[in-house]
Parts: sequence; structure tokens; C-alpha cells
Amino acid sequence: MTDIVHIVHHTGGVAEVILNRPDKMNALAPAMFTALIDAGESLISDNRVRAVVLRGEGRAFCAGLDLVNFENMTAGVDMIDPARLIERTHGDANKFQRVATVWRDIPVPVIAALHGVAFGGGLQIALGADLRLVTADIKMSVMEIKWGLVPDMAGMLFMRQLVRADVARDLIYTGRIVGGVEAVQLGLATRVVDDPLVSAMQMAREMTEKSPLALRAAKRMLNQWGDASDAALLLAEADEQSRLIGRAEQMEAVQANLDKRPPVFHDPE
Repeated sequence: MTDIVHIVHHTGGVAEVILNRPDKMNALAPAMFTALIDAGESLISDNRVRAVVLRGEGRAFCAGLDLVNFENMTAGVDMIDPARLIERTHGDANKFQRVATVWRDIPVPVIAALHGVAFGGGLQIALGADLRLVTADIKMSVMEIKWGLVPDMAGMLFMRQLVRADVARDLIYTGRIVGGVEAVQLGLATRVVDDPLVSAMQMAREMTEKSPLALRAAKRMLNQWGDASDAALLLAEADEQSRLIGRAEQMEAVQANLDKRPPVFHDPE
């Protein structure tokens, strides 16, 4: 496994996306941005995939931006052109934001398994997942203020959906490090577990036993949760349900439950 971002397809429809710079604690080098986007976008149209697990190889999930980038800044080389940040290259997002937003566009659940550290950009990537399973001793931080910056990889978008405004201000203004238990309390993480990867894979496998069409419908609705009006969400519920109820896949879910057997679902077309 030599790719800096690697995808492993497991039987049953689980795709495991692995950040693979373990010697650098999976810190974000320029090539890694492209590799993460390519990996995520390759899964958007892959109908074999029913759940995704996002994790880091080695001692950490992701330590944020590679320190070499900051060293180059002080030397006046490899500086990012500010115009590149303003340019919208991926819909509403620029390239750096797309590294986090791509996980929301994957039509099936994405579970981030986090250990070691999730700092800065690494945390923002994890916030793009549907769920975040963490160890109790993980270290998480919106660390950009330490480097004279602000979160700019969709962190503002996702934190608005996950934490109170005053909590976001605390995390962003101070850059303080929080552990797993506090991360769950604040809304940054979903659950503390002993082994995030094992738990994430188990959760993903359980999801693959559910109706693929219903999971995709649920994710489309949940992606509207943060900013849709009440009327829009009510209509989304009715619209998605009207496309599921009484169809072959939904009837298979009902019959399997009545028969007390595992359901048999086909990959969406």
C-alpha cells in the first residue's frame, strides 16, 4: 500500500478510504489534497458502495497541514495565490474545501474512524463525514489560529451544523485541544469507542444490510438538515418516501423482517 490515499473495497459494499502518510501522521501535503478529492469523487458514482469508512494509517488520523508548508511560507516559496482560494473550482467550494465537502456528496453514509490526532485541516476533513468515532485519548483541535489563519476547509460550514455558536468561537479563537469525551459533549464527535476502526467497520457492515435506496434517501434529506426551511424538509420527507414505499426494495425489507431472515438487496442502477 504505497498510495498516499488508498481505497480498499470489502465484500458487501464497504469502501475503506485510508490516509497513508504514516511517517508524517498523515499531514496534508499538496498531492494529498488532490488524492483525497479523487478518492472521494470516485465513490460518488460507484453503485457497489453502500458505506464508507474514512481513517488514517499509523499513529494518527491527520495532523493537519504539513509543517513543510509553513516552513516554505517563511522562506517565501510555494505560497498559495490568494486568488486560488477565492476561485470556486468545485461547485460552491474551492479545491481545499472540496477535500472536506466531497464526503457529503458521496450518496451513502461515511464514517470517520479517528485516533491519535485530528488537527486543523484533518479535523475539518473528519467533520465532512456523517459520523465520527473517536478514542477517549484522541486530540482534536481547530488549530488554524495557532498559525495566524482561520478554518477554511469547510470547517465553518460543518461546525455551524454540529456545535453551538459560542462553542465554535471558543474552539476557533483559542485553538485549544480537546479529548474524545469532550469532543462528543461539544458535538465534534459522535461516540467514544475503544477501537474506532473496528467499530466503524462493524457499523458500516450493519448499514450494508439496510436498504441501499433508503440509506441514500436518508442522506439526501440529512444533507438539507442544516439550512433547509421547515417546509422544504417536510416536502423532502414526502418526496423521498413516495419514491420508496411499495417498491420492490422496500417490500423486500418488509418481507425479510416478517420472515426473520437477512434481506437481499441489489446495487442501485
